[in-house]
This record gives sequence, structure tokens and C-alpha cells, in this order.
Amino acid sequence: MNAAPREFRSEELLADVIARLIGDVRHVAVGNASPIPATAALLARERGHGRPYVSLLQSRKHNFFTDGARELFDCAGQGRIDVFFLSGGQIDGQGNVNLVSTGDYAHPKVRFPGSFGSAYLYYVVPKVILFRVEHSRRTLVPQVDFISAPGTSSPEVYRPGGPIALVTNRCLFSFAAGRFTLASVHPGHTVAEVIEHTGFEFERPETVPETPAPSPKTLKLLRETVAPQLAEVYPQFAAQVFGISVPSPERGRVRVGVAWRY
Repeated sequence: MNAAPREFRSEELLADVIARLIGDVRHVAVGNASPIPATAALLARERGHGRPYVSLLQSRKHNFFTDGARELFDCAGQGRIDVFFLSGGQIDGQGNVNLVSTGDYAHPKVRFPGSFGSAYLYYVVPKVILFRVEHSRRTLVPQVDFISAPGTSSPEVYRPGGPIALVTNRCLFSFAAGRFTLASVHPGHTVAEVIEHTGFEFERPETVPETPAPSPKTLKLLRETVAPQLAEVYPQFAAQVFGISVPSPERGRVRVGVAWRY
């Protein structure tokens, strides 16, 4: 597979891939520190002319929650969130996610931020899209060292939610029946490269298609409409990827993380 001309950035490609996975749903929620999924959610909303409703947890404008994550969990439990995103320090071939640590639990080699509500949301949100920019054998492993959120459950367990796909910087995997399948390889990458850098076994068709590049219409929408909206929550990302200038903080505001708060 030959490398395609790079008339777009990898972040734009990934946002387009994820937006297509979101599909025609009612409500997409995006957690903290997720600029590419946030870009994809806003792109899906622009394509759908206001549908789906998008909740960005760090946003003042694109977020109707008044009680933060607790209200998010309530909304998800009521079946009012259709798509959510999860990542992890490790992801294995059964869709298990590790957000705790690697190595022996009592004496870990590496500590991650923690599971938070990942296991709960993994069970109740119908479409969970796994996302990991670093596609390597360190991150995509045969078996996670700690299961923060299980990819599958026993047949007798009621579980309306679960993973539908894994998007990385190299490819797109679909997920069904407890196993990943290589759905497409991004421009500039190869199937052999994906195999080399993936620690778990996966299915693949005889001929693996190339991930479609973002259309000129999509790129225009991303750069002219989505990027200015994104800058409110992720100013540094918007500046780096889309060249959106980050305004100086106004009087009376204090910076918290990557967002400004009054």
C-alpha cells in the first residue's frame, strides 16, 4: 500500500473516521482530555444539522450538565447517551481496558489515572468507541494487567452497552463477538505494519481496504466550522492542528487545565 499525499492532518482523518462511527444517534458525550473524539462529535453534529446533541464535559457552551460526571452517569443509566469514548494505558484483544497500572498490582511498574466511571459507562452506553493514538505492542497487548472495564460479559449478565470499534493512528478495528477485526488501514500505513505493532491477535479479510481520506467538504467543515467551536475547550489543540489563534485570557478568568473558567 503506497503512502497517499498528505493534504490533511492525521487528526482530521481520525476525526472523520470517528464521526462516521458515531452515525445517526441522539446524544454523544465526550469526557475530559479527548480533543480528537470531541472534534469528531462536533463534526457529526454539523453533518447532521444539529443532531446528535453533543455534551463536552469541559465545555461551558457544549454541555447541559450542571453536576458534572455524576449527572453524566445518571443520564447514561437512563439510556440517554448513545455514544461515549474510552481509552486506556492498555487495551487487549477482548476489548478489556486498563486504566489502573501495569505489572504487579501491589508493586506496579506504571500508574495510570484510574478507572473512574469507565466500567459503568462501558456497560450502559450502547456504542463505546475505543480510541488510542499510540498503536504499539506496549498499548495493544495480548492481555491487560488489570481490567478496569471488561470488553465482554457472561451471557446471563444484562449489558446494553459495549465496544463497537477501536480507532488508532494506524488503522480502524471493528469489534464483535468478543474479537477485533481489521476494518481498514489508514493512508500511509500497511497491514504488515499493523500486525507488527499489535500485541493481540485479530481477524482480517483477505483484502483490507484503505481508510477513506477526508473529503474537501469535510476538511472545510472541520477547519472553518468545527475548529472555532473546539477552541473553547481545547485551545492548544485547535491552535496546533487548525491554526486557530488562542485569545488572551480576559479579565476575571482563571485557567484550569486546558480550559478557562470564570
